[in-house]
Amino acid sequence: MNFRRLSTLALPLGVVGIILLLVVPLPSELLDFLIATNIVTGLLILLTAMYVKRPLDFSIFPSLLLVATLFRLGLNVASTRLILRDGEAGKVIHAFGDFVVGGSLVIGLVIFTILVVIQFLVITNGAGRVAEVGARFTLEAMPGKQMAIDADLNAGLIDEETARTRRAEVTAEADFYGAMDGGAKFVKGDAIAGIIIILINLIGGFIIGMVQKGLDPAEALHRYSLLTVGDGLVTQIPALLMSVATGLIVTRATSQGDMGTDAAAQLLRHRTALRITGGGAIVIALIPGLPKLPFLVLGAGLLLLAQRVPATETTDKVVDVDAGPVAPTPETPEQLMQQMRVDPLEIVLAPDLVDLVDAASGGDLLDRVRSLRRKIALELGIVLPPVRTRDSLDLPLSTYAVRISGVEVGTGLAPAGKVLALGDHLEGLPGTSTTEPVFGLAGKWVPAELRHQAEMTGATVVDRASVLVTHLAEIVRTNAARLLSREDVKSLTDSLKTTDAAVVDELVPSLLTLGEVQRVLQAMLEEGVPVRDLARIYEGLSLRAKVGTDQASLVEAARAALGPAVAAPHIRDGKLRVLTLDPLLEHQLVESLRVTEVGAQISMDPGRVEAVVEEAARKVRMAEDAGFTPVLVCAPALRAPLRRLVAMSAPAVSVLSYSEVSGPELVIETVGVVHGANAVAA
Repeated sequence: MNFRRLSTLALPLGVVGIILLLVVPLPSELLDFLIATNIVTGLLILLTAMYVKRPLDFSIFPSLLLVATLFRLGLNVASTRLILRDGEAGKVIHAFGDFVVGGSLVIGLVIFTILVVIQFLVITNGAGRVAEVGARFTLEAMPGKQMAIDADLNAGLIDEETARTRRAEVTAEADFYGAMDGGAKFVKGDAIAGIIIILINLIGGFIIGMVQKGLDPAEALHRYSLLTVGDGLVTQIPALLMSVATGLIVTRATSQGDMGTDAAAQLLRHRTALRITGGGAIVIALIPGLPKLPFLVLGAGLLLLAQRVPATETTDKVVDVDAGPVAPTPETPEQLMQQMRVDPLEIVLAPDLVDLVDAASGGDLLDRVRSLRRKIALELGIVLPPVRTRDSLDLPLSTYAVRISGVEVGTGLAPAGKVLALGDHLEGLPGTSTTEPVFGLAGKWVPAELRHQAEMTGATVVDRASVLVTHLAEIVRTNAARLLSREDVKSLTDSLKTTDAAVVDELVPSLLTLGEVQRVLQAMLEEGVPVRDLARIYEGLSLRAKVGTDQASLVEAARAALGPAVAAPHIRDGKLRVLTLDPLLEHQLVESLRVTEVGAQISMDPGRVEAVVEEAARKVRMAEDAGFTPVLVCAPALRAPLRRLVAMSAPAVSVLSYSEVSGPELVIETVGVVHGANAVAA
């Protein structure tokens, strides 16, 4: 039988053995072995609790706590049976009753009482309270943590697999603290049971000694009381170890090392604190009447240790964010042109935010930006240009700015040493109130050391780099069309040619130039339509370009080629919720179309057009209040000009054509009809 098979059977067989302890008499030799096992197991669990880096690394602890408690109670029953039946219970209990407490009943009872008080009133109560509070706050913070994971996923900081893993960890953490809340009750019950059992043994042994054994009262009290005290000590010591392990687990914060490593690193890292403590110990040694040697040894040891601790750096490290050495003064035209070059996308940081990109300080902004580029490529089908990150003395402290082609398109705050708490109950937290730049949520920048306190209020806590990257992701999605250069289109076309050469050769350059293809793709990106399926887009453009090359027709042909893929991002719960136009109104709008240099335009009374747009925007807002966002559908010829009008007052409303929402697998639910007449009448 291999080790894996044995470990699978060990715990179930052990539980069966514990049940047998309650009903089957044991020989004293076997009881000695089981008592030794109980003590060693308690010590092993305590040391394991000290070496785990986070509570979830010891997730079996609540169940193990129940089994260990049941094991101790079984040993109590078995030892009580031997004490009352035979007047002895093995060498371990006898040693604890005779040698450990010096054969004195009073000393034994005092030590036992002290152990019970320490376990029951101090450790067990404290651990139980921490477990209860931890369980409650973990459950309350669970939705916020899930939202933070979704935000990282949407920002491209993590992939789907990592998001699933983190969600599972959040769920496991809530389950663990909930189980620990119940497990702490086992420890408290075990302490109460120990007190009751020792009282039963004292009274029962005294009666049996006099009535059945014929002993005089003094001898009966001496014999059975020492065995009872020894039994109590033997079981209370492992119980105390388990109580301490429970306290360590529920108070253990997640870190990068075990408890001993963290304690040494955090207690012994401040030279000044060690010097003051060592000097204080030496001063105490000078007080008359106190023993001098212990304080002198401890004080000298701390002062010696302080000399070996490196001094804390008082100056902040300044990181030059721009890669490469400082360029010399431009003298040649080539150098001047290099300095004149405008970066397509850049992040500018205030001087106090350079730690975000300094890997030595734990900054991971550059890695997150790389993850964002990958996510945008998979989401929209374009490759973002390299993002240049640099610092600037012109920005106010704690401020960052995002620029596209040298033009500032977004700014925000990311104060050093702070985290952003988002929620409704932030009044009790110290910090600076702010508004989250992407979703417009009310929040507060709170000190990073209060992160756990903010989570316990139910707030979603986001670090500075996540705030910046989420803001950058939203800016990139909004300005994707501006970021798609002609060189990017050439790279996409060359990449497509390796797999669909016939499609590319037919379209470029025989029918359309790269510039014309670029304008089509930019128009699609402006309306949030991904261009990942480039082969199908090029096929649609090839067919349309043989008839005409006006941009509006090419864009509609490309969208039609994608078909239901255009509507897919708007499907929620398996349904596409749509707003439609009144048939008479739609006919009038189509009849009013006039072809201009910039495409088809709606030539209708401005008041009537305004009424249509306002009614469509109002019904979209009503639907959003109900929990969903519909799209406006219309005839293909009407889609582009109607989209331009709607975008002026409601840019978030998507306008699709009937050909884009057709398909046997698509479930469409009409949530409203736009008439455009009520507003005119008003």
